[in-house]
Amino acid sequence: MKSKLTLAAVAIAMMAPIAPVAAPAQAAHAYHGKNRVYHRRCHRSKGTTGLLVGAGGGGLGAAALGAGPIGIAAGVIGGGLLGRHVDKRSNAAHNRRKGC
Repeated sequence: MKSKLTLAAVAIAMMAPIAPVAAPAQAAHAYHGKNRVYHRRCHRSKGTTGLLVGAGGGGLGAAALGAGPIGIAAGVIGGGLLGRHVDKRSNAAHNRRKGC
């Protein structure tokens, strides 16, 4: 029973979308530089948030499935790579929508 609850909790946590931390509205859209020119701010992400969340989710998912140490390590590595990829792709899509 306990393992089924753990597996369900991990599955729900892995399905939750990864949302970037929102910046203040004015600073995220535009600002005036020293020469009073309108600039757009584009997101430049290294994907560290997605890496950490994905690695945690992959490790928890592998542990909930009862994998051994090698399986857990593979889950952490795979989840981290997948999370980083998703994080970088979402920022690239944001930049395309904003015209950056």
